[in-house]
Amino acid sequence: MPSSIELLIKPRPTDLGDFEVRRVLPYRERRMVGPFVFFDHMGPVTFPPGKGIDVRPHPHIGLATVTYLFDGEIMHRDSLGYEQAIRPGAVNWMTAGRGIVHSERTDDAERDRESSVHGIQAWVALPKTHEQTEPAFSHHPSDSLPEFDEGGVSMKLIAGTAFGKSASVDVLWPTVYIDIQAVAGKRITIPDDHEERALYVVSGEIDIDGETVSERVMAVLKPGSQPNVTATADSRVMLCGGAPMDGPRTIWWNFVSSDKGLLEQAKADWKAGRFDGVPGDDEFIPLPE
Repeated sequence: MPSSIELLIKPRPTDLGDFEVRRVLPYRERRMVGPFVFFDHMGPVTFPPGKGIDVRPHPHIGLATVTYLFDGEIMHRDSLGYEQAIRPGAVNWMTAGRGIVHSERTDDAERDRESSVHGIQAWVALPKTHEQTEPAFSHHPSDSLPEFDEGGVSMKLIAGTAFGKSASVDVLWPTVYIDIQAVAGKRITIPDDHEERALYVVSGEIDIDGETVSERVMAVLKPGSQPNVTATADSRVMLCGGAPMDGPRTIWWNFVSSDKGLLEQAKADWKAGRFDGVPGDDEFIPLPE
């Protein structure tokens, strides 16, 4: 049987001070999978009392951020005035468009005790027609997202469409994003209605057409393939993808765009303090020099 795997990606560890993330996308041989232009696995990490996540206010353009947690809590605040805790199974979807600023921190109540965090931080590129759209934020509680059983495997549709179901998240491009949990020995059905798809093994191990894909590895699938996927251990797997984007994207720091002129303008605007601030959070991350 020919392999359905186009590429295996092993994340690069990135030290963020008090904790480490593993960067999967972008990768030198694969910049995007569908609209997913950035994919970070953060944690699992346990913080002692007094410690936590402190991502100071910083800007974005041309993308939507997708925060999805398996464990813990992060407080989101942004320049639109939204303040929203993200907890396991829920989705914080922030559309940057022409520009937004946000911070991500461990809330004071959580910081008073030992706390933990584990999840995926992803960015999806916006279509060219929406790169300069007005910024927006939406929160989707865990119980508002479709959860279903597919052949004895637990699935949660985080965003987009799959298996005839649609998530409530307002995506702007054909997208699929699923949280899959399977016990050892179960076959995992992979939807074939999206051209670009990738499987990231958060924990456990899977077999794709006879090839082992271990924990913390992303398997990018060949377009049109119908992979035979089996969990060889109790596993949690993220399926991400969608339609190929309408052209390449450039990432510079926290900015994503098809137009390098927009990146240069965003750099200048952040350096000059022309972005709106985050109410109640006066710190900021300076433009990298």
